[in-house]
Amino acid sequence: MEFFLQMLVTGIVVGSVYALVALGFVLIYKSSDAINFAQGEFLLVGTYVCLTLVASYNIPFIAALLITLAFSAILGFAVEKVVLRPFIGKPVISMIMATIGLSSILAGIVHIIWGHETRVYPPIFSETPIRLGKVIITPVYAWSFVIVIAWLILLSAFFKYSRLGIAMRATADDQQAALSMGISVKMVFAVAWAIAAIVSSVGGVLLGNINGVNSSLSMIGLKVLPVAILGGLDSIQGAIIGGLIIGIIESMTGGYLDPLVGGGLKEVVPFIILVLILMVKPYGLFGKKEIERV
Repeated sequence: MEFFLQMLVTGIVVGSVYALVALGFVLIYKSSDAINFAQGEFLLVGTYVCLTLVASYNIPFIAALLITLAFSAILGFAVEKVVLRPFIGKPVISMIMATIGLSSILAGIVHIIWGHETRVYPPIFSETPIRLGKVIITPVYAWSFVIVIAWLILLSAFFKYSRLGIAMRATADDQQAALSMGISVKMVFAVAWAIAAIVSSVGGVLLGNINGVNSSLSMIGLKVLPVAILGGLDSIQGAIIGGLIIGIIESMTGGYLDPLVGGGLKEVVPFIILVLILMVKPYGLFGKKEIERV
């Protein structure tokens, strides 16, 4: 039972980070109907920027994180304006292919600047373990969970109550109607990409503090894609629940099944779950079913 609870806690924490990063996929899909295959590279760039500020320039972690978020927002705005805006009105596959090319470019830049070696953040969180009964939680896991929950609450409030958030929801529902109401769809697209870059950086920084930082961290973007599709690509609620489901199942698989098969199953199980769910619910758990009339 103790081992089970330990794996459960780990799965919830990692799954919450997955949910935060998956929000980037959802926002971009809701605003433009495209899937951003450069989400993992946004995560990687933000993680390395924060690590460089902390480790090389001795900037306090909170200040470094704020600078990283500002940098990520600018990166998101720039990518949308320079790379993706020319594809507005073009077939969606064109925008998707552009994000695939963008992911390769960003990955190459990261390799040139930071190389391939694994780096670790200086000790930021307390190293004294937290005990909940017989379950031991390291502070970095506890703080990661708290930070993710705070971000999810903040973003939920932003989309529900802010004028810009309401405009983004209106654009996601019907772009033509949003345009007729005076909403700048181009601005909505730019903000969606900026927020996607920001949440990716936050998730990357948290995962970097847990596991260290190297170029393989960008694969989280590919792993989080099943989270977004599982919950429903157009559902923020689905991204959160999908992240927790994938995180918990992945943790349990790593704890119980990997030792039996020699490892590796943990990395595959999110995609197995994705295929099984889509066989039953093609639009994901909470995705809206689209009906086309001819």
